[in-house]
Amino acid sequence: MTELGPVAWPPAPIRTERLVLRESEARDRVAFIELFASPEVGTYIGGPRPRDELERTAPEVPGRRPGFFVIDLDGTMIGMITLDRRDAERPGHVRPDAGEAELGYMFLPEAWGCGYAAEACAAALDWFADSLPDEPVVLCTQTANERSMRVAAKLGFTEVERFEEYGAEQWFGVWSSVTPSG
Repeated sequence: MTELGPVAWPPAPIRTERLVLRESEARDRVAFIELFASPEVGTYIGGPRPRDELERTAPEVPGRRPGFFVIDLDGTMIGMITLDRRDAERPGHVRPDAGEAELGYMFLPEAWGCGYAAEACAAALDWFADSLPDEPVVLCTQTANERSMRVAAKLGFTEVERFEEYGAEQWFGVWSSVTPSG
């Protein structure tokens, strides 16, 4: 995946009303494994990964790279947000040269339904807009993932198109810092 671009990384922790977006630490490894091994989380991303494989292969500090935020609630990882460059070979683009920043997020099931995803993603989008102003951000999710569709709407993403990918209908939208993030 292509780097975000000329941004200082890691940024200072980003604080919202209830959450902290921060760089990954060794203490997050257990939650990271839980996230990727969860059948509920895996429903719309190709299924859960085998826990024993994750235990063997996950680095001591998973996700330590530009564009990767741990979502921390009261000192515990409850999810993650990624901002990466969308692969030019994949369908769905809003710029002729492709390579748009793409927002991704995953939360542990016990954090679902509390508004954490919208709160954390809004903070990440605000950080991105300050770091790379006037650059659009895209989001792609299965149309069957109703929770993710609601988060996208709440954040102010606008539908660009729908297409088939990974054997399912995908919703593809764009967010711009010139429009309010919600």
